[in-house]
This record gives sequence, C-alpha cells and structure tokens, in this order.
Amino acid sequence: MPHLIQAARAAQHRAARAAASIGAAHPLTRLLLAAAAMAAAAAWEAGHRVADFHPTRRLERHAQCLNHRSTSAT
Repeated sequence: MPHLIQAARAAQHRAARAAASIGAAHPLTRLLLAAAAMAAAAAWEAGHRVADFHPTRRLERHAQCLNHRSTSAT
C-alpha cells in the first residue's frame, strides 16, 4: 500500500506548487487541493496515518543530525 502514500504526497505537492504559482483561490488550485484531500483520505482509510505522510519535527531533526554526522566523518 505504499503507492497510496506516494500518490497522496504527489497530490499534495502538486497542490502546493499550484497555490504558490497561481494562488490559493484559483479554480485549478482548488481542484488540486480537493484531489490531494481525496488521496490522503484513501491512504487514511487503508490504514496509513498522518505520521506516514509527515514525520515529526523531532524525527526530522534526528535524521538531519545523523546525516550531518555521517557527512562530517568523511
């Protein structure tokens, strides 16, 4: 079922790019936002949770720290 998460993330990114370039009130942006919401709902119904889409800030900082350690050790 990882394809549902990938689809939801892709839809979210498309909507975010549209909002940034043509504005949040544009009909295309609103359509893409609705598609992103539907993709996220499908993933949720399949058992995936928000943390599957967005890791917590703490996990992101930990990953950055580990990445920094591995690159600075070489």
